[in-house]
Formats: sequence, structure tokens, C-alpha cells
Amino acid sequence: MNQPEHLLTVQNRLGETPIWAPEEKALYWVDWGGRPSYRFVPETSKISTFAVEIPVTALARRASGGFVAIAQNGIFAWDPESNEYEPLAGPPEPENPDICFNDGAVDRQGRLLVGTVNMADPFAPDGSLYRLDADCSLHELDTGYATANGIGLSPDGKTLYVTDMRHNKIVVLNYDPLEGAVSNRRLFASVPSEEGMPDGLTVDAEGYVWSGHWDGWRLTRYDPDGTIERQVRFPVQHVISFAFTGQELEELYVTTAWWGFSDEERKNQPSAGDIFRLKAGIRGLVEPAFAG
Repeated sequence: MNQPEHLLTVQNRLGETPIWAPEEKALYWVDWGGRPSYRFVPETSKISTFAVEIPVTALARRASGGFVAIAQNGIFAWDPESNEYEPLAGPPEPENPDICFNDGAVDRQGRLLVGTVNMADPFAPDGSLYRLDADCSLHELDTGYATANGIGLSPDGKTLYVTDMRHNKIVVLNYDPLEGAVSNRRLFASVPSEEGMPDGLTVDAEGYVWSGHWDGWRLTRYDPDGTIERQVRFPVQHVISFAFTGQELEELYVTTAWWGFSDEERKNQPSAGDIFRLKAGIRGLVEPAFAG
């Protein structure tokens, strides 16, 4: 595997959830929390930006066109052509505005799985895992996460991985594709504190799990039993999220961040917040699209 290549200078405060749109041959991603969203076409090197008026934290593809935008205060349909947002679901806990949506992924049946975080205390075990069905009804599946972050499913859609970020671990659950229910939550991998905290997550075509490290300078690939298969070092501290891209889905585009840096730290890490490319030599999977 090659070392990461610095690709795009975008200086995102917190680049999140890159999504490959194969029908457009384009990559979309967000600068977390209400900063601009982005579209990049590798064939032309064209970058487009979209102003955002809501605190968007993640994106997912939508089967009827456009995207699902997960925001702290709700879930929306987003049309990049008009840059308009249509509400699909309200906040996860209307009585507690500190509980906000964070990251998400779509299951093989087209349902959106999304995690939450207590923004007033991200270390509190107040985060939960939800499922948004095609009729836009919202269902709580699991709870007790200290920032529910990256989410991914095995190729057969029967195993669900969820990053329990501030507990420094990734958990794994059995997932019922028919009912959209979870069971048998257990530890998949623990991350030592000196390697930061686990962040974004995806699963490749071989069923191996990729996890970024907040404050860890690296990206880790785990085999399905939780053993580290490889680690890739980056020249930036916060390695956030990633997407398999290209015709063969063998390149990883990786988002990074400079959130919380002092002026001196930003000077010492000038590419923090930029996009990197990694020629993985391993095929990924096209992310499913939300059916609603």
C-alpha cells in the first residue's frame, strides 16, 4: 500500500463523511457543523462548494436523487442543484436539545442508521443509535455511547460496527436485515489512548474494518475478528473519515481536521483539514442509498 498523498487544499475545520457518487463520478463531503459542503470531480479536478445554513454533520446518498443531510438538529433531504434542504425528521430528543445527531450510514435495505452525542458533554454515555425508515419514522436501537460516531456494515449486511468514540472503542452488533434490529452488542476493538480516539469507519469488500483516529495520526484496518491488519501513518493529527472512490473503488479519499488547534499547531501541520488520497489496492463497496 502506498503512503497517503496530499490531494486537495481545502482547510476544513472538520472534514466529514466523504461519499462517492458513482453516477456522477464525484466525491461529496461536509465541513462539520454548518460550514460549507463540497463536491470534487477527480476527472476534471473541479471543486464546488455549497453554503450551508444548518449544522450539517454527515451525508448519505438518497435513492430518489440528491442526498440525506444529517444535522445536529434533524435529518434533511438535500438537493445540491438547488442547494435546498427539506426536513425528514426532527431532533432525536426534542426535550433535550443537547442530544444531537452526528454520523450515519445506510443499511443494505435503504434505512439510515445514525448516532447521537451529548454536545454539552461528549464524554457522557448519552449517545444512542437510531434507525430512520423509508417512511421517515425514527426508532432507537441502542444507547450508552460516549459520542456515537462512524458506522459501517459487513458486506452481507448482518454485522454492524459502531464507533463508541470517547469510550475509545469500536463495538460490533448483530444486525437483522429484515427487521432492522440489533442484538448481542460486544467489543470489536479497543484503541489505546496514545493512539487517539476512533473516529470515522467503513467496511471494505473483504469485510475488513477501516477506522480513522482523532488525535492519533493514523488510519487502521482491522480484520473481521478485530485484529489490526495494518496501520497507515498520516502527517496530520486528526484523521477523520474516508470513502472508497474511482472506477474500481480502490482509492481512499481521506478527510482531516484542525479543530482545536492553536496557531502554532496549525503552523506545524499546514495540511491539517485537507484531503488525502491513499491507493489502497483493496476494493471498497458503493455506499447504499436511503430509500425514503
